Amino acid sequence: MRVKRPRPQSGDEGPPVLLEREGAVLNLTLNRPRVLNAYDVAMRDALHGALALAHDDPTISVVVVRGNGRAFSSGGDLSEFGQAPSPVRARDVRRVRDVWGAWSTLPCIAIAGVHGIAAGGGLEMALLCDLVVCAEDARFGLPETSLALVPGVGGTQTLPRAVGVGRAAAMLLAGDWVDGLTAARIGIAVEAVPARALGATVERLAARIAAIDPLLLRAVKAAVARGADLPLAQALGLERRLGAKLGPRLA
Repeated sequence: MRVKRPRPQSGDEGPPVLLEREGAVLNLTLNRPRVLNAYDVAMRDALHGALALAHDDPTISVVVVRGNGRAFSSGGDLSEFGQAPSPVRARDVRRVRDVWGAWSTLPCIAIAGVHGIAAGGGLEMALLCDLVVCAEDARFGLPETSLALVPGVGGTQTLPRAVGVGRAAAMLLAGDWVDGLTAARIGIAVEAVPARALGATVERLAARIAAIDPLLLRAVKAAVARGADLPLAQALGLERRLGAKLGPRLA
């Protein structure tokens, strides 16, 4: 079954995140194209609701995240900075609606399809996904330090894990940008394709993964995510326990 929200009408961007369900795949489209999908409070709220659905619905195997218009996401909307009633209130809002925590702990598989710019929080959103597929001419960067900011969506942790400390330092501290081909070579993306082929490539990957038993997908993801921070012996024990738990069901 395919459930799709109406597309925005001419002159109206519509909701900040478009949702489309196709079988076991939930598609999320960042939808503020006039500002290159910079995320604001409304978009974060919409993402929180969509990710809660993915957490709670065991029939969702894959979440695909893309951007509408010319870019994946240019990061946080700087026009909102300083508009919170107080720093305490801002912290409370982030705690109650912990979008990035919900993203990083998704039990299903998350795929980012990146075109155009993925900058700042946009790149960090992609890095919170399990798999990134990008256009060859996509551009990735973390310019926060040039704005006297510390990356706020986990980039200081996710980027070094993806590309190594040295390359991460060049992007985080020196402001280096990389294109899609380089992103695939250094580990940000698993594949870079011509821009015209990006949509079809992401859809094929999502369909392949969605065809796998959802409990198996979640178990393998849990083994990888939780095992990465464990000593090898403990991680192997986790793998054995998860395999034994699933064994009778998949036999």
